[in-house]
Amino acid sequence: MDNFEDNCVENKRGTIKQQPESQAVEWFQIWSDFLIKSPFNHAEKTENSTKIMQDILEAATQGDSCISLNLEDVEALNGLVIHENDVSSQNIAPFVHDNQYLYLYRYWALEHVLCQQVQRLKNQKVSAISLNKYHDLLEDTYQKKALEMVAENGFSIITGGPGTGKTYTLARIIAVLNQEISDIRIAMAAPTGKAAQRMKEALQKSFEDKKLQDLLSDDLKRLTPITIHRLLGLGNSHQPRFHEKQTLPYDVIVVDEASMLDLNLAKMLFAAIPDHARLILLGDANQLASVDVGSVLADLQQVESFKDNFVNLVTSRRFKEGALIGEMAKFIQQSHDHQSKDSILDAFHQTVVQPTQLAEIVLSKGMQDQVNLEYLPSELSNQSDLTAYYDKLMLGYSSYIKALQQYLESDDPDLLVNSIVQTFDDYRILTAIRHGAFGLAQINHQIEQRVLAQLNIMKQSDWYVGRPVMMTYNDYQLGLSNGDIGICFKQIKDGKTQFNVYFPSLEKWVLATRLPKSIETAFALTIHKSQGSEFTHTAVVLDQAAQTLLSKELLYTAITRAKAAVSLLADSASLIQALTVKTSRRSGIQNKLNKI
Repeated sequence: MDNFEDNCVENKRGTIKQQPESQAVEWFQIWSDFLIKSPFNHAEKTENSTKIMQDILEAATQGDSCISLNLEDVEALNGLVIHENDVSSQNIAPFVHDNQYLYLYRYWALEHVLCQQVQRLKNQKVSAISLNKYHDLLEDTYQKKALEMVAENGFSIITGGPGTGKTYTLARIIAVLNQEISDIRIAMAAPTGKAAQRMKEALQKSFEDKKLQDLLSDDLKRLTPITIHRLLGLGNSHQPRFHEKQTLPYDVIVVDEASMLDLNLAKMLFAAIPDHARLILLGDANQLASVDVGSVLADLQQVESFKDNFVNLVTSRRFKEGALIGEMAKFIQQSHDHQSKDSILDAFHQTVVQPTQLAEIVLSKGMQDQVNLEYLPSELSNQSDLTAYYDKLMLGYSSYIKALQQYLESDDPDLLVNSIVQTFDDYRILTAIRHGAFGLAQINHQIEQRVLAQLNIMKQSDWYVGRPVMMTYNDYQLGLSNGDIGICFKQIKDGKTQFNVYFPSLEKWVLATRLPKSIETAFALTIHKSQGSEFTHTAVVLDQAAQTLLSKELLYTAITRAKAAVSLLADSASLIQALTVKTSRRSGIQNKLNKI
């Protein structure tokens, strides 16, 4: 699972869901039949045992680490299952029954070790820090509480919605620690390269505060967040350089976008934290959980014994009172039980936005946020019906096209690279699925055709000026990670014209021909891949084909990627699904930690 550094659930769970139900059932049947046979099991196959195994395999594709199962039903698995107290190096089985939960052994073992590490971190003693000199750094009650928590504890969780000041608070926490701990060594990380880049940008902005200038060292100002994979030294061997026996050489480790942590990555990370260090997790548990099994952040913040290690920031400064994106986020989080579908949509129209036609949104500094909504018709019969919608999605890239035209006409185009990168990040199209008329592949194709036409250029092989691309796996030779995004430019090197791709999160140039064939065009992203990113304007597409995949968490994640504007192109039934379905993952983490 090491290639799941980015949150790309569409490649794992979505694949199963988008298959015909019969195919998914066949897949689970094959695996359950395999496990039933020798050498795994010598007992007679039963219908009940097959059903149980199919259930737990399916649960894993949904991100659940376990299923609920009583002792009587467990007996149907015969020699394939053991109880948690019987697990040892000499006694293992494909399944483990722990309390009322049945696990695949891998996920039981991951949870078991993770909980041990979490408890170790919670119990570890760190030198308390006096805050007498720093009372004026923060005014918000919850932000002050977060600072006090980190000052006293080795393990801290800080959560909050968009604009609640997580990074603002972190900057002040780090500044205080930098002053009070001599020769402090600090590491900052995020699950993806893009999230690490955004963390860096947000921290640097927060460090500009006059109140902090006397508290910051040059080393702290230069501190660069990296991916968790790079922090742990995960390479081609898929074995971390830093682990329980060789811990990370830091006094403070900060992890942003912690909602993206899965069981495996969290286990590796927590095991590598030294006993003397402080671990700070930041995130928003209302966002999508990890692509792989587990919802570590959501589980941890619900553990009763961890209340002194957890602060939730509530005051949003990004969205002013009554701001439409903020109101939409609130509406998504509300319960709509016992309401009819029509009444839910009516309430959404009254509270957030009336449906109209998508139109171009002119971005400006300090603009009031805007939300547009257009409903897709129930049936789209042919390609000509779709053209108008692709054209509307293209409107957000008007400024990007102008910036690329200037680049192509410039006598010194290299001077324009940074401004083009910034302009590209002003807008992004987000979709829930990979395939279909409004899936990732087709939207990227349609936008690409329009970009080429408007720039009056042709592709050379797969490359052209302005092509945005995204890595789909970790390439340790190139130093690129799954989810890293770059933009293609044409440059002259040693008298030869060539395409080079600039990756701004790494400030790195890579020759286009060295990049893998699997690299993807990235005018549009899946909502899962967008997690950890921010754009001034996002267009969110929720068509009928995506309906079964939609949830509150998916929609919330999509619209909170936007800082100023959201264009929502949606099938009405799909929008209702996204406003009403809340997903939760089954896990034994809370039970395990409460028992320790």
